[in-house]
Amino acid sequence: MTENAEATRSAAPTEAWLSVIVPVFENESTIAELHRRVCASLGERLCQMVFVDDASPDGSRAAIDAVAEADRRVERLSLARNCGQHRAVLHGMDRARGRWTVVMDADLQDPPEAIPALIERAGASGADVVFAGRRGSYESPLRLLTSRLFKRLLARGCGVPPDAGMFFVCNRSAIERVAALAGPPPFVVAMIGRAGLQIDSLPVHRSTRPSGRSSYGSAMRLGSAVRGLMWSFRRPPAPSPPERRS
Repeated sequence: MTENAEATRSAAPTEAWLSVIVPVFENESTIAELHRRVCASLGERLCQMVFVDDASPDGSRAAIDAVAEADRRVERLSLARNCGQHRAVLHGMDRARGRWTVVMDADLQDPPEAIPALIERAGASGADVVFAGRRGSYESPLRLLTSRLFKRLLARGCGVPPDAGMFFVCNRSAIERVAALAGPPPFVVAMIGRAGLQIDSLPVHRSTRPSGRSSYGSAMRLGSAVRGLMWSFRRPPAPSPPERRS
């Protein structure tokens, strides 16, 4: 990663089991509650929670520091300039130490209580990545319609589930394969589709945003869609993953 970043890290066990990566931009009001719910859902399985502060202009940095003071598993990675959700996630994945890593947003639309089920699904199916398949009326009808049309195009282009979003669990192989990809500006979901991984999906009901509003306006949504489709249709398919040996 090339962006300058400042990191605060607490001591952590050498043998780590589960990391949680959270990109943060204007999420001051939800960080403490997200941390509480993640800890309640995972207990001792959580070894590391990395909040990637994407040069957020609000009080997100102070909110992250407050939970880090109370929980040594919490780390803050502060980016020197805003680089967008997908680059922020890649920065966080680069820090992940767990055998498994969860990626989720900070806005509480995706329930932390679903993480154990995603992990269980990965173990049962042998998948490298399990997406939380988006369900529910969590946005306006128009945004839901355009989002679903885009995701169907994405699924056709790179093979990810049509309900895939930025809430998923993945193993070390997935992180390494995605990090090795080079090409257009990043779009993590499509990169997973192009990385030659075994992918699964589990339906999860999303909530409406409890506070504030999305920082993704129409122009940003269009730019994100273009990046996703560039990865889906302009790159040759990645080679199939090696066969698993029993």
